[in-house]
Amino acid sequence: MSQGSRVPGRLLVALLLLIRLPGRWLRRRPLTTPSQILVLHHLLLGDTVMLAGLLAKLRLRFPLATVRLATPEGTVSLYAGRPWGVEAVPFNPRKFSTIVALWRLPRPDLVVIPAENRYSLLAAALGARWVVGFEGGHPAWKNWLMDELRAYPTTPMAWPDMAALLVEGPPPPAFRIGDWPPPAAAPSVAPAMPWCVLHVGASSPLRHWAPENWRLVADRLAARGLTVVWSAGASELELVHRCDPEGRYVSTAGKLSLTELWHLLAGAALLVSPDTGVAHLGKVAGTRCVTLFGPGSAMIYGPGHFFGDLPYRAVTVADFPCRDGRMLFERTHVNWVRHCARPTSECAAPRCMEALTVDVVLRAISDLLQEGK
Repeated sequence: MSQGSRVPGRLLVALLLLIRLPGRWLRRRPLTTPSQILVLHHLLLGDTVMLAGLLAKLRLRFPLATVRLATPEGTVSLYAGRPWGVEAVPFNPRKFSTIVALWRLPRPDLVVIPAENRYSLLAAALGARWVVGFEGGHPAWKNWLMDELRAYPTTPMAWPDMAALLVEGPPPPAFRIGDWPPPAAAPSVAPAMPWCVLHVGASSPLRHWAPENWRLVADRLAARGLTVVWSAGASELELVHRCDPEGRYVSTAGKLSLTELWHLLAGAALLVSPDTGVAHLGKVAGTRCVTLFGPGSAMIYGPGHFFGDLPYRAVTVADFPCRDGRMLFERTHVNWVRHCARPTSECAAPRCMEALTVDVVLRAISDLLQEGK
């Protein structure tokens, strides 16, 4: 078996189900005051960060509970400051040791599964008393061990607000800078103040903005007296080079850990980024953010109510003709969803990103910087 195989983890979950499933039916009931709560997921960086609304509501609803967040290993360090008193524990369905570590924790009274219902099998194997998630998981077997299935909202809503619907009660207070204590990290980059961060990378090339556009934005920001700092992943060095072939501005591409990037963003006067994980990291770091939405939905992945008090601008073309996908976390019939998840094999060029002009982006930047004065 390959190192990245899910097979060992699945075999372990099956064994634990044989051990714990019969006894679970005796314990299975919701508690009004659960003492052990687990949020179970394996989402990408941006979706993970935006679970902040759910975490805040769990703390509001259950102030004395131990709340743990099972999250991809790479994001655990972001929670070192224990926002809302939440303890992050590493989880990777392909890594046997992380499943064993979850099993060794106290049995959860409540497991909240915000996205992929197949983790209900793991929740039951962990001895969960009650498992809550959204309805519509496909295929149907993913829902068999869910105890409570909640409907998606019938009207458009941002993901931070949507995830919080999995918990009864009023919405949590709007996010305030300081709600998420910054993780410990020695600053590895100290640009001349004031600086701005232009993050040019993204998980798909269909979210990339043209290098010449980034170059024009960088030059205009430098003319305003800001130190321009390029940001991108380790595999995107060439993308930064195309934006700045002469190396006129500082580049941190591939040089920073997530916690170091947090501190870079927290000290920045501005972050400009496509709709990608770093854009959402900028929210919790309290940075002024201008986010470029092409294939993605500015409604779903924008600030919503929970992040609504932060300085933020979304740049998008509303109702772009081919932004017509209605799937959200494997749910295929969410009528109000409008985004695009086409692969590059089905889309030769990112027309939705090409439609975002430099002038429109510069106007959003100017408005946001003026608002902060």
